[in-house]
Order: sequence, then structure tokens, then C-alpha cells
Amino acid sequence: MRADREFAYGAAAGLLGDLLLGDPRRGHPVAVFGRAAAAVERVLWQDDRGRGALHTAVCVGGAVALGSLAARLVRSSPAASVALTGAATWAVVGGTSLAREARAVGRALESGDLGAARARLPHLCGRDPQALDADGIARAVVESVAENTSDAVVGALVWGAVAGVPGLLGFRAVNTLDAMVGHKSPRHLRYGWASARLDDVAGWPGARLTAVLAAAAGPDPRGAVLAWRADAAKHPSPNAGPVEASFAGALGVRLGGTLSYAGRVEHRPVLNGGGRAVTVADIDRAVRLSRRVGWLALGAGAAARIGVRAVARAVPRGRGKGRTA
Repeated sequence: MRADREFAYGAAAGLLGDLLLGDPRRGHPVAVFGRAAAAVERVLWQDDRGRGALHTAVCVGGAVALGSLAARLVRSSPAASVALTGAATWAVVGGTSLAREARAVGRALESGDLGAARARLPHLCGRDPQALDADGIARAVVESVAENTSDAVVGALVWGAVAGVPGLLGFRAVNTLDAMVGHKSPRHLRYGWASARLDDVAGWPGARLTAVLAAAAGPDPRGAVLAWRADAAKHPSPNAGPVEASFAGALGVRLGGTLSYAGRVEHRPVLNGGGRAVTVADIDRAVRLSRRVGWLALGAGAAARIGVRAVARAVPRGRGKGRTA
């Protein structure tokens, strides 16, 4: 079996596993990586960019090396390669957990239990839930679904299509490190700089693909494209901007505005200003769009691998014929 088909079958199995099983309650591989990264930080931490870069290199390099070793051990067996790809995909994607948490907040809002919605929101994002009313929580959930569709699903599939199992594990390592140390707290402003910048680079292709697929799969493709073009660059994040703007336009809602993180207030530009305010019903619409985008990303990744392989196989034959002539 060719490597491109092994990726397609394995990644599809992994996405199905995530859909049917979700994340394990205990012993999740990403949580294991997080504990290891925290241990490395305890050894290396200094208020210094160089030490932070070393932390990033050790953790990401270790994940990539582990994926490379595992892939090498099973490369002689197509069935084992598919199984490994499936297990790695299931371990690194988080679409089901994202949907579950978003809908849990939505149910709390629908029942009028603002306290329960506020208690659940930190499972999705780092915003201060006490500073948000029901409409603000609904908007935060839709924004988190959009951003995490790229971070937790599409980005991993892109790097899996590019580099197989090492790409899957490496991307998740980068994304997890950014969540751990890539924020602007006093402790991590310098130490987490390398992780944050690497996450920007690694997330760039997945974010653009997510925006494209949200436009293609959403109820308003034209609105998604217009919002992306008009508003994405206004967002402080180079990757969240295209994704959130495209989701906003596709769903016909306004995103952005005033946010609060642990007492720190940010005034972000409004995305798709011509849209309506987010309602609770939009949470489920965003989740359904996220699901469609994830499966389309799998198809795009598999098609890209097959296409690249076909071109690579055709080029040497063409060159050989040219020399003979």
C-alpha cells in the first residue's frame, strides 16, 4: 500500500475514532506530553528567550523524533502504518471534545443557567467568564469553535499530510506548548516567545485552509470571503483572524469586540460588522460547520498527498524521455 493511501485510511480512522470515542478521561497522550513539557520547564526556566527556545526545541524535537521512530518501526507493514497513523490522528485531534464543550455551554445558556455556562466556559477558552453576559458567552464559544477548528483539527491534518506521523505529533506539540507558555504573562513573556512564534508559523497553512473550507462549507460562502478579506488582518493573531472572520461571514454573525482575560481588557476589532449579534442557536451552527470543515480538510490533505506523489512519479519519466529524444 502506498504511503499516501496509508495516510488517508489512517487519518480517516483517527477522525472516526475521535467522533465515536472522543478523548479519554485519563491518560490522554496530549496530557502526558503536557506534564513532560512542564517538567522540562521546571529545569530550564529563566526569564530569557534563549532558554525558552531550548525548551521549545527539546519538547517539539522529542515529539517529532518519537513519531519518526514509530513510523520507521512499522514502515514494512502497511496495516501497522495505517493503525499508527490512525492512533496518532485520534491522539492529536480534538474535534469531539470541542463540540462537546461548546454544546454543554449552549445547553446551559438555553436553560437560563448563566452560572453553569460561566463555569463551563474555561474548558473552551481563557476568557474571564464573570465579565460576560449570556450573549458574550455565546460569542466567545463561537469564536473558540472557529479558532480551535484550525488548532485542534485542520492544522494537525495539514502537517500529517505533509510529514505523516511526525508531522501530526510535531504540530500538536507546538500547539500545546503555545497554550502552556506562549501567552503574555510576566513569567512567559520572554520564555514563551519561541513557542508562540513557532505556533504562528506552524498554524499558518492550517488557518488559511480552515478559512477556505469554512467559506466552501458554510451557508454564506460569499459573506465568508468578504469578511475574511475585509477583517482578518485587523485581528491581533495572524492565524485566528482569517478563521474567525471566515466563520463570522459564513454564519452571518458579528465576532470580536471587547474581551477580558484574567482582568486584562482587550478591545478587538469587530469581524463581519454587517452581521447580526451571536445567539445561543449559533453555537450548534458553528459546531456543525466545524465538523464539515474537519472532514473536508481530511479530503484535501489526502488529495494533496496523492497529487504530489503522482507528479513526483511522472517527472522522472518525462525527463528520461526528453534525454532519449
